[in-house]
Amino acid sequence: MNTLSYKTKSANQSMVEKEWLLIDGTDQVVGRLASKIALVLRGKHKPYYTPHVDCGDNVVVINADKVIFTGNKLTDKEYVRYSGYPGGQRTRTAEEMFTKFPERVLENAVKGMLPKNRLGADLFRNLYVYAGPEHKQQGQQPKVFNINEIK
Repeated sequence: MNTLSYKTKSANQSMVEKEWLLIDGTDQVVGRLASKIALVLRGKHKPYYTPHVDCGDNVVVINADKVIFTGNKLTDKEYVRYSGYPGGQRTRTAEEMFTKFPERVLENAVKGMLPKNRLGADLFRNLYVYAGPEHKQQGQQPKVFNINEIK
């Protein structure tokens, strides 16, 4: 076999084509939706995926207040934050977080599934989550994307 007959393409920032995708979170399970969003943000659904390059798409999620939790996670799951001071650790249940800030529930889930480095921070900036059906990205003309098609 001639080894020079094929080359592996490695994507760089100039050859990446980013799209705007609109995802509806109505009746979606939080963790499953977050894992698929993280996959799209990372670019793993594209044929030229490269691990060290931002080759994912921009994602707009609407109806984040209509996502669902399975089991007892709504009452048992806790979100912990720490101010850095003694006695500064605060916890909030998923039910409290979901009633006050429904978009943060999905944002925290997606952020935990992205790389913990500068690339992960850049990828997280490509995510826009809104509690209701309205969003501010009409100018980008996002394409409606059925998240259930991704395996």
